[in-house]
Amino acid sequence: MYRVAGAFLRSDSECADAMQETVIKAYKSIRNLREPLYFKTWLLQILANECRKIYNQRKSIIPVAELSEDSYHPDLSGKLVVADALQELEDELRVVITLYYLEDLPVKEVARLLDTPEGTVKSRLARAREKLAVIMQPSAEGRVSYE
Repeated sequence: MYRVAGAFLRSDSECADAMQETVIKAYKSIRNLREPLYFKTWLLQILANECRKIYNQRKSIIPVAELSEDSYHPDLSGKLVVADALQELEDELRVVITLYYLEDLPVKEVARLLDTPEGTVKSRLARAREKLAVIMQPSAEGRVSYE
């Protein structure tokens, strides 16, 4: 749930709020779940709706930059590079990539979750892959370029 919320929202506190509201709403309406097989999709749909609600509320607020110290851990460096690259993508592309690759949802489920046609999801996936390839392309010094 955190990865999906992180694709929509950038702040840890907003992600936590979205997840908390999702759990509360899911608990209250679990009886409405028709097919237990689709629990994960149902839960992620609730989460996506909560994230959209928080995102729309945030649009009218000017964010204050938060400073944090980055810590380096050799085992995590590859994951951090990918996470940083994902943050460079536009919101619609980052959400699709997160749902498809990190949450392992099929295109059909991503389309249903985002209320978007399957063709749109496929084209966003293709654009996101192209942009990630450019973002993560090694520079002359052997480092990843984020330009």
